[in-house]
Amino acid sequence: METTDWLVTEAGDCLPCEAPEDDDFPAQPYRLYRFLTEVEDILNEHQDDRARLSAIRPLVRRLLVSSDWLQGEYRDPDPKTGWSVVMLYDEPDFPLTVQMVAWSPGCVSPIHNHGTWGVVAIVGGEEKNTLWRRSPTSQHPDRLERAGDRTFVPGEIISFLPDAIHCVEPLGDEPTITFNLYGKTDFDRRFEFDAIAHTARKF
Repeated sequence: METTDWLVTEAGDCLPCEAPEDDDFPAQPYRLYRFLTEVEDILNEHQDDRARLSAIRPLVRRLLVSSDWLQGEYRDPDPKTGWSVVMLYDEPDFPLTVQMVAWSPGCVSPIHNHGTWGVVAIVGGEEKNTLWRRSPTSQHPDRLERAGDRTFVPGEIISFLPDAIHCVEPLGDEPTITFNLYGKTDFDRRFEFDAIAHTARKF
């Protein structure tokens, strides 16, 4: 079985995870409402984020395999910002956000973490993730060091622990399209980092 699922840790490691084959899933449609209900059940059952992500990744793959409508559920990137977000699901007091995101080549995100667990599936294009880890000193408590990078292609699913740090860069000539699922953000733990000035600020 080819590995196309990954877990990114707070140490900047990108760990391979076993991925189910597309034909492992039942033929009947897998609806968004059922996906959300099953993810909620996982969140109630597991308090550990690694365990949650291990259980959620196969559901994301099943949703994308059996829901063709998702493949085109995005907007072209805004010419000014270089990106666009289509919110597929965002309900007050429900700890899940589901988005389709499009990025133009040439755009690079800030270095950041998410302050929550997340799952990102590559639907179209290529996305380079540069991974970082904290490497504090007495002079620079928010100092980072680069842990490596990896380029992801359609069919790959990347999951992130809340304190995993990365920046994202679309590659190639076409926008990168991703399906993004996030838990409830702890804004006290969500930061944008400056690797040159060795600073971190909430965002």
